[in-house]
Amino acid sequence: MYNCAKCVLQGCSKGELEKSLPVCPNDSSQIQEQAKKLYLEEENHKIAYNAALVEAHGYGNMTRVEEIILFAKKCGYHKIGLAFCLGLARETREFQNILEHHDFEVVSVLCKNGGLRKDFIGIKDEDKIQGDCDEIMCNPIGQALLLNDQKTDLNVILGLCVGHDTLVMKYLEAPITTLGVKDRVTGHNPLAAIYMAQGYYKKKLYGDK
Repeated sequence: MYNCAKCVLQGCSKGELEKSLPVCPNDSSQIQEQAKKLYLEEENHKIAYNAALVEAHGYGNMTRVEEIILFAKKCGYHKIGLAFCLGLARETREFQNILEHHDFEVVSVLCKNGGLRKDFIGIKDEDKIQGDCDEIMCNPIGQALLLNDQKTDLNVILGLCVGHDTLVMKYLEAPITTLGVKDRVTGHNPLAAIYMAQGYYKKKLYGDK
């Protein structure tokens, strides 16, 4: 079982593969050879190559928004799809305006598209946010299918809930990147919980143990 997160050696990051834990992904030569072959496929090579260029050019001086724009331009992507949450509609509108300013064609699809009620998937009133009402469900599969129908070149996820992002990524056909993720408690800055995991949030995340 691979456990890179707990490896303090990280020899792979310096190209020193001998400096690693006994069980290490670097030792899986057949899998690494398979990965190397996949990088040579045209679309994969284009994405990996341009991602490396964006990493170098944007390192420490470009925002995520700027990096997405640069990456899309370098890859030759023109039609950008936005799968976004209603709670971040204002942010998505601004992002779409920025993309259009940079001459991209933008297709944006709201999470509530289709107006499906939560009853459709068997959600009971006691499990709805607002209780006894016709609460509308998020429809990430619909988002994906609508963006696929528009034949987007690159899709950007902005603020989808946990699980909803899973489904939209499962069904989207074009490459995907993420601008922001949903975290209502931290103002959509989920790493804040990690930074405070040994402090204010320790009991919240680890319990009483």
